[in-house]
Amino acid sequence: MRTANQNELFGMGNPLLDISAVVDKDFLYKYGLKPNDQILAEEKHKALFEEIVNKSKVEYHAGGSTQNSVKIAQWMIQEPHKVATFFGCIGKDHFGEILKQKAAEAHVDAHYYEQNEEPTGTCAACITGDNRSLIANLAAANCYKKEEHLDLEKNWRLVEKARVYYIAGFFLTVSPESILKVAKHACEHNKIFGLNLSAPFISQFFKEPLMKVMPYVDILFGNETEAATFGKELGFETDDIMEIARRVQLLPKVNKNRQRTVVFTQGKEDTVATVGDKVKRFPVIDIDQNEIVDTNGAGDAFVGGFLSELVQDKSLEQCIRAGHYAANVIIQRSGCTFPEKPDFH
Repeated sequence: MRTANQNELFGMGNPLLDISAVVDKDFLYKYGLKPNDQILAEEKHKALFEEIVNKSKVEYHAGGSTQNSVKIAQWMIQEPHKVATFFGCIGKDHFGEILKQKAAEAHVDAHYYEQNEEPTGTCAACITGDNRSLIANLAAANCYKKEEHLDLEKNWRLVEKARVYYIAGFFLTVSPESILKVAKHACEHNKIFGLNLSAPFISQFFKEPLMKVMPYVDILFGNETEAATFGKELGFETDDIMEIARRVQLLPKVNKNRQRTVVFTQGKEDTVATVGDKVKRFPVIDIDQNEIVDTNGAGDAFVGGFLSELVQDKSLEQCIRAGHYAANVIIQRSGCTFPEKPDFH
């Protein structure tokens, strides 16, 4: 059995401080939000961040999709520490210090690009019942510079050390050139490159950079809504998630040594994944709806669990099982948090 080594898992994305609070429908209506969605903050949302911080019960968590996933992968692995490396941009401010502290506590080897122009990014998680509406104010996260960080020799050496790479689609809005550089490196050295569709707006408004990276993607993650939107944008003319997975697998691919794997989660419904030339269903762990605290971070947790086994060369079935386990733990807790140790075998 292979165990993971330090810096074998590499993630790059938007480090955000999650500010979560339970809100009512009127709050969503006031800011024109859907109960279950992910959007980038616009001018009209500026007051939302102030209003949510002033609510009585606010929780702060280190967040950002990719950072959540590598943090959970590290938690699942436990030892050694710093199996996961993370790159992203923060501000030189209080929220940035919190992110650094949280990454250190999670034993993730975070190397942030720190700058003064923009404050550390935040993500407001507006929770109503089981739903969560996310509004990301990227701020500093948007300022990641390939030349100033990724290209530096000491940082690039960390990229070269990795065997498995994972980047959420959200980063396509920030630095597609950084993603391409990492994806090409993975491809040229027959390493594994994973990407997440992340949100419907990525396929809709960032389709061009997404399709530039797609030929290098060995594992594509997404949920049912993102899969449907992606299929529609590519003109598949089908709502059948298994058919969409099959067609996405067949999209052009540079590294012919690895067949692309497509993994689509569907909340409490079966996860759909391509296994060889077939598309299979994998049932999730049954859970009483009353035990769900909030679904914020469930998708990130699934990927984190998946990556923790992938980096140890486990089978696809085992990776998915670990993903289901991690997501099941996260939805029974507030925000993307976890107990001290996993109970996964």
